[in-house]
Amino acid sequence: MPEAMTGLVNAYGGSVQTTLSRGRITTDVVLAVVFALVCLPLAWLGGASDLVSLVLFSAALAVRRLSPGWSLGIAWAAAVVQMAMLRDLQLYDVAVLGVLYSTAAHGGRVVKWAGLVSAGVGALVATGYLALVKPLFDQAAPIGDNAWSMLFTAAFLFIASIAVLVLAWTTGLLVRSVRDTREVRRREDAANRERELVEYRYVVEQERNRIARDMHDVVAHSLAVVIAQSDGGRFAARARPEAAVEALETIAGVARGALGDVRLLLAELRHDEAGAPQPVLDDLEELLAQVRAAGLDLRFTETGDRLPLGTGHQIAVYRIVQEGLTNALRHGDTSVPVHLEFAWDAGGVAVTVVNARRADAAPPDSHAFRHGIPGMRERAQLAGGALRVETGDDGMFRLIARIPAQQVSTV
Repeated sequence: MPEAMTGLVNAYGGSVQTTLSRGRITTDVVLAVVFALVCLPLAWLGGASDLVSLVLFSAALAVRRLSPGWSLGIAWAAAVVQMAMLRDLQLYDVAVLGVLYSTAAHGGRVVKWAGLVSAGVGALVATGYLALVKPLFDQAAPIGDNAWSMLFTAAFLFIASIAVLVLAWTTGLLVRSVRDTREVRRREDAANRERELVEYRYVVEQERNRIARDMHDVVAHSLAVVIAQSDGGRFAARARPEAAVEALETIAGVARGALGDVRLLLAELRHDEAGAPQPVLDDLEELLAQVRAAGLDLRFTETGDRLPLGTGHQIAVYRIVQEGLTNALRHGDTSVPVHLEFAWDAGGVAVTVVNARRADAAPPDSHAFRHGIPGMRERAQLAGGALRVETGDDGMFRLIARIPAQQVSTV
């Protein structure tokens, strides 16, 4: 529709249906043409006035869904032409019902209520025209033999007219209500599907992040131990062959364990349920033994009474310690002892890892730490705790994590 036409339609309170398909517009035009052809023989007998009214009513039907406001205006113009020419009721007057239906079913707020007003005014005008004006200009006696008969006949005409016209408008309103209800339900279903999709994507993303953290912790720790053992075995191969053999055994054991963990993590990617590695505090001894075997002088102290933690909190503590010791092995000075401390209190446990930094070690915010420290901090936050790192002027690197206590459920 041209922009000028759109502006006129909106000015009359019409409903410009930009989503109205070309097929529906074509259907309305074809039905209007068929209606005109059906009514044409009778209109032809009535002369030019009937032909003009028929053309106008057909045009109103053709645009009834495209522009209900214009359709109502054209229908009124056709009715005025018909009454001005003092024509009787014709078959093409049925088009008024289709126009009123469309104002309620497809019109905007103004056009919808204009259709209802038109039904009432139209019934009143039709009654006056048929009961008084038409007989007067035809020089015939008014309908009825006396005043009471005339009043009764006029009342009957008015009631019949308004009943038919309002019925057509009400039918359109009911159809509109059903359509709007279906549209609301469709939008609600679409919104629910969108929300479910967003929730699903969020859950998947969280699971992918968790698996990525586990994969990084397992692979990075295992590779750090393998590299340290390989370097130690390479230097000791000539002077102490037995040390090289021990290093190779450690490498093989760590590699097998890492391979098993990686396989479980990959299985978790393929299936909803899998026996993924879930380390707990009781597994710390094995972890500490591995890093000591890799050449790290580890000093472990634990103060306070150990509290029972939930599985998720134990995993967080284990992975934070694992990543902290791995960083000490990779980026720290292994000739200086590494201190690991657990300080328990009523609120939970404070985990501290302190190691000496190498002179050529990268800073904590560098590319080398892009996975480790953010992953540890995220684990601590997911457990309800916090994590921070400190690099003092004394050349020491401090990793401090606070994990709150969470009683293990007995249910």
